[in-house]
Formats: sequence, C-alpha cells, structure tokens
Amino acid sequence: MKFKPLRHPFRMFRILRFVWKARKPSTVHDMPAVVDTFWLKSGYEALTFFGTILTHSQREADHMNRRFDELKNHEMIHLKQAITTGDSWWRFYRLYLKFWLQGWRARKRYPNAGYWLNPFEMEAYERMHDFSYLEQCKDGASEWQRFARMTIDERIKYKQQRLKA
Repeated sequence: MKFKPLRHPFRMFRILRFVWKARKPSTVHDMPAVVDTFWLKSGYEALTFFGTILTHSQREADHMNRRFDELKNHEMIHLKQAITTGDSWWRFYRLYLKFWLQGWRARKRYPNAGYWLNPFEMEAYERMHDFSYLEQCKDGASEWQRFARMTIDERIKYKQQRLKA
C-alpha cells in the first residue's frame, strides 16, 4: 500500500475552532451546518461536532440551514442526547466512542456495526422522521439508554427486525 501524503496537512486542525467555541448542549437551540470534508467520511451525510453540523458541500450546508428535514432532525437528536449525558459534549463523545467500540467487535456479523449498533445512532434513526420528538424531549433525548442496556446480540436482532418491518 502506497503512502499518500495529505494535500492540506493542517486542514484537520480547523475543527479545533468548533471545540473552542462550543457551548453547553442545553444552551444550543439550533446547530449551523458548515462544510468540512476532512472529518466527514464518505458514505455519511452529516456529522454533529460540538454544536455544529459538518457536511460535504456548501449546497448541503445551505439546504440544512434553510430547511428542517429528517437529516437535520437526526443531528438535532444528537444535541438532545448530549444534554442527557450530563450536558457535556465531552461525555457524549466519550460514550459515543465506547458504544462504537462495543459495536465494532460485531463487524463480521453486522456491517458497519460500530455505527449502526451505537445506541445514540439507534435512537436518532428511530426518531428522525418524528418531527415532534424534539419537543417531547425538552430535557434531553434519553431513549438511547434503553438501547445501551441491550447486549450487542439484542441490538443486532432489534435492527434486523426493524429492517424486516
């Protein structure tokens, strides 16, 4: 495998401005969408990062900033989840990584398991089409806790049943 140097080696550090300017999740009422293709992996449409939504293109960012659709709702659910993790982005991402690693172990049985079996993602996908959900969970979205109590096998079974339905 040939090593390919980064075209813009310092581009990865631009993300630090979002960390520096981050506010407590409970004080964020809307998350702006911006373009940052370095951190957003191909195949993913958006990423919530410290109260900002990262997208692939300016067109996608403009669309998300103008309209509240399922994808924006999905990302806003992550904001509400951060509130239930002690109103801390750092705790949210620590738990997100923990859950991702738990799911990642099942990658041979379930493709991209670290992502799809993550309780935060399970709740966000489950509720992204319900535009009243954010109003229902003013104190934070906590359905992820139910998924977190499930074993990996139970999460796989749950996901498979949802796909069949």
